[in-house]
Amino acid sequence: MSWPEVELLFQGVGRLLNGGGCFVLYGPFNFGGSYTSESNRRFDQWLKNRDPLSGIRDFEVLDKLAGSQGLVFNEDIGMPVNNRILVWSRMNGL
Repeated sequence: MSWPEVELLFQGVGRLLNGGGCFVLYGPFNFGGSYTSESNRRFDQWLKNRDPLSGIRDFEVLDKLAGSQGLVFNEDIGMPVNNRILVWSRMNGL
């Protein structure tokens, strides 16, 4: 996804997610601006060669974007082959 599409995704989640609901995002992510593995670095380069607007996204930037939509980070779940499940939620009453 291009960055504008990522922003639209989070805006849509922010608009549609009810209080108590969760937004779950799966994939490889960078942390602290760094790749978590050499294979993720190679995958990011492959993505960018295919579409220069795509690539592995930084968790901290995604978390800030989620926060701007009223979402709170809940959990980071490790998955096979250097992927993660990131979970944000909307507090009840929002």
